[in-house]
Amino acid sequence: MSVILEMRAITKEFPGVKALDQVSLSVEEGEIHALVGENGAGKSTLMKVLSGVYPHGSYTGDIVYDGQIKAFRGISDSEADGIIIIHQELALVPLLSVAENIFLGNERASKGIIDWRETNRRAAELLARVGLKEHPETLVDTLGLGKQQLIEIAKALSKNVRLLILDEPTSSLNETDSQKLLDLLLEFKARGITSILISHKLNEISRVADTITVIRDGSAVSRLDCREGISEDRIIRDMVGRSLDDRYPARDPKIQAETAMEVRNWCVTHPLHNDRQVVKNVSFHVKKGEVLGIAGLMGAGRTELAMSLFGRSYGQNISGTALINGEEVNLSTVRRAINAGLAYATEDRKTYGLVLDETIRRNVPLADLEGVANGVIVDRTKEADVANLYRKRLNIKSSSIEQETVNLSGGNQQKVVLSKWLFADPDVLILDEPTRGIDVGAKFEIYTVIRDLAASGKAIIVISSELPELLGITDRLYVMNEGRFVGEMPTAEASQEKIMATIIRSGDRT
Repeated sequence: MSVILEMRAITKEFPGVKALDQVSLSVEEGEIHALVGENGAGKSTLMKVLSGVYPHGSYTGDIVYDGQIKAFRGISDSEADGIIIIHQELALVPLLSVAENIFLGNERASKGIIDWRETNRRAAELLARVGLKEHPETLVDTLGLGKQQLIEIAKALSKNVRLLILDEPTSSLNETDSQKLLDLLLEFKARGITSILISHKLNEISRVADTITVIRDGSAVSRLDCREGISEDRIIRDMVGRSLDDRYPARDPKIQAETAMEVRNWCVTHPLHNDRQVVKNVSFHVKKGEVLGIAGLMGAGRTELAMSLFGRSYGQNISGTALINGEEVNLSTVRRAINAGLAYATEDRKTYGLVLDETIRRNVPLADLEGVANGVIVDRTKEADVANLYRKRLNIKSSSIEQETVNLSGGNQQKVVLSKWLFADPDVLILDEPTRGIDVGAKFEIYTVIRDLAASGKAIIVISSELPELLGITDRLYVMNEGRFVGEMPTAEASQEKIMATIIRSGDRT
């Protein structure tokens, strides 16, 4: 195969940080080329250089595409050459139709007037190519994340894509939608479309990639040919610079006799549909020092349960009883939930977990501003001391506590979210998809934090769609399906097959 893309000695610097240091990348036409590395390694930065997000002149080095040196001044320049990037945060307008989103900025128009018949006809063709049967006039906000991701790909096809860049395309998708997307990439490969795939899911990379480039600390450290049978352990070793013999830290659980939190007969109705109950008579408990897992498929009601407990942040007609440390507590507002000793780290850290345009210093104390205040005035010195303490304690990689969280990698953003709740010193901490979209090295660090919190007597509840993760870090599991808890088992007796069988059997009974 001929080489379609060469990036030669690319160096990109930000104030105080060299994000890319002499990185070279070679991609063959028609292949699926995976780009892997820890959070903050420089993968997304390299692709932003390629696509013109960081324009020519803001970096050093050369981009050679189709045998010609390119100087992209913006995304429109790279798109004109068939290079399309789909970012981790989808660029869709929720209240526009599917067709309007596909052709946004690339409208089917004549003499300044949009031809809606042609727009919808062409959109229907593109949707069929990505396996969607939705009507082109369907509003995007009525569709799930899996379908939205496919709409982004249809949008790329509308621009005659030759090189498709996907940044963590499956990080928020369930297993079924992830497999559909990977199958689509293989179809594109058969049609001669080249893809660059950024992902932390090594099993997915092993399934579809032809070549892997590993980036560590802003440098390309290895190029691996998947046809030679590359093991996940080899990829991990190149990513983190050491052998990661165990994906999960060793634990010696010290579960106490006392129950930290108990929930009885908890019911929640959908916030917009009074006739739809999303949490149905759920009861559970977690002990001090215990790591409790909640397993289930997407849509089972796990996040809805957690958010409804935490200050009734989700749902209506909420009923049931909650006890913390043996006493019934009022969880009707977020402030009351925090005061009762409950914390919730959201699955969507960028929307609900952080103030992205604020610094680490301003984000860390947010859940307990009284802890850094003199009266009603925040003490900037105390605020800085707290931020520096947790930056060091959780190994948050940043230039300083004055770095805005929007510029941190996903793993370091998650550490800031955890820092915020650790400073609030809760008795019970609910972690919703705590390692979504972060690399194996950062995952290990977060698992270690969870282990240490449990060892200190905290009760931890982990919601995760990754069953190996739940099996690796928890002491006991509940299985949730269609709004109900349908199974409970010690993790030592659990397996992925047993959990899935519990879900399937419960579905057969409903």
